Amino acid sequence: MTLFEAPDPQGDEAEPLEARPDATAPVEGVDEAGPSQVVRLVVAYDGAGFRGFARQPGTRTVGGVLAESAAKVLRGPVELVCAGRTDAGVHAWAQVVSMRVPTDDPVDTDKLARAITRQLGPEVVVRACHVVADDFDARRGATWRRYRYLVVNRPVPDPALARTSWWVDAPLDIHRLRLAADPFVGEHDFACFCRKGPEGSTTQRTVLDSRWTDLGDGLLRYEIAARAFCWQMVRSVVATIVEAGKGRVRPGEVLGMLRDPERPRVSVLAPAHGLTLWAVGYDGWSTDEVAPDAVPA
Repeated sequence: MTLFEAPDPQGDEAEPLEARPDATAPVEGVDEAGPSQVVRLVVAYDGAGFRGFARQPGTRTVGGVLAESAAKVLRGPVELVCAGRTDAGVHAWAQVVSMRVPTDDPVDTDKLARAITRQLGPEVVVRACHVVADDFDARRGATWRRYRYLVVNRPVPDPALARTSWWVDAPLDIHRLRLAADPFVGEHDFACFCRKGPEGSTTQRTVLDSRWTDLGDGLLRYEIAARAFCWQMVRSVVATIVEAGKGRVRPGEVLGMLRDPERPRVSVLAPAHGLTLWAVGYDGWSTDEVAPDAVPA
């Protein structure tokens, strides 16, 4: 497989993220004119058994089972909005979800969190639950998202980490990995690193952090934070940097890729199961810095 090729409309997710059924779409039966409250959840999940987060008819998704579970507990339909619509197989440690509950009675958030976790755990668990301001929106209010990607760089794979990491047996040079990660910081056109979105959409993104950490014993962790991400952007970035770590791509070539939006798209994707939505930031707080049970309301 080559690192670059012309864009292919097929793949593990052939539909642009913006075109998929939206987890923010109103749910039939919710009376927007009536009394309601907004509940914020901090959710963790193992994405292996799901076709991503966004609800899709006839498909098992995180947003779908979460909405169904919440509706059972609250005895009525709810609207869901998430901070980042993760793709199929991608995990989350601190996904932020807001839901509008059509009621003027106080919502028992402890009961709601426990009930959802009992129904969906251990695949999906609620780490925190609060009633918040009526204008809170988990997606539109987020100022940044942070993803982590775990690589097991050993001659032999680790079964205990198989669901949450990418096993790469070829030796990786951590110095080259770090050099190749540096150019991504800043505002760039990531057309080379993501699938094309709908007409009129932009691939311009601002990356706030891009770094590798050597955890020892062959475990390498990549972290990237940005205000927003393009579809499949993180997995393309990781795959490219790993190629640099193997010596197949020179770290200096990365900046050239970012400066040439007409360059063919990176064809290699890092496996989805190594990727985790790790934290989300908002004005005044973030799931990265505040313990889940102390997230301010």
